[in-house]
Amino acid sequence: MLRGLRARGHHGVYAEERETGQTFLVDISLDVDTHRAATSDDVADTVHYGELAAEVSAVVSGEPVNLLETLAARIAAVCLSRSLVESVEVTVHKPEAPVGVPFEDIAVTIVRTRR
Repeated sequence: MLRGLRARGHHGVYAEERETGQTFLVDISLDVDTHRAATSDDVADTVHYGELAAEVSAVVSGEPVNLLETLAARIAAVCLSRSLVESVEVTVHKPEAPVGVPFEDIAVTIVRTRR
């Protein structure tokens, strides 16, 4: 599990969000068979979370989208591009969302599986 990855992005439906950007938080849980890695003790036999974190950060800081659902789907696709990942749960948090009332968190969670 990768929890609380922080990256700045310019996602949202409002022009101000696109212009100024804001911090997004991402949580990822992967379904990976870890037997081979546990036996070999070799990072090449599992998902390298450092590399994955860098790729996810690039998605968040990359091309803007309107919806958290779209951003979460793009992140899920990056995770599923790794052959060892069978399924992924992605939660994207938008703690600075311009909703006009006090709130603790706004987030979207999606689950995607390899087809």
